Amino acid sequence: MATMVAGITKAELKAMIEKTVERKLLELIGDPDQGLVLKKSLRERLVRQQKAVAAGRRGESLEDVARRVRLH
Repeated sequence: MATMVAGITKAELKAMIEKTVERKLLELIGDPDQGLVLKKSLRERLVRQQKAVAAGRRGESLEDVARRVRLH
């Protein structure tokens, strides 16, 4: 006999569906990066870029980009 589910909110149902879809997609296609090795030089470059963005020396805010391409 199947169990009935009732009394959940729309938000809870949406979260449940999203989690289920995500789980199924991972099951079907997996993680394309699984097993790959990140070279030390690339990792160092990414860390430098992350620090530059955090310090405001690199990158553009989403609002600025949206204004520039007239989406905002």
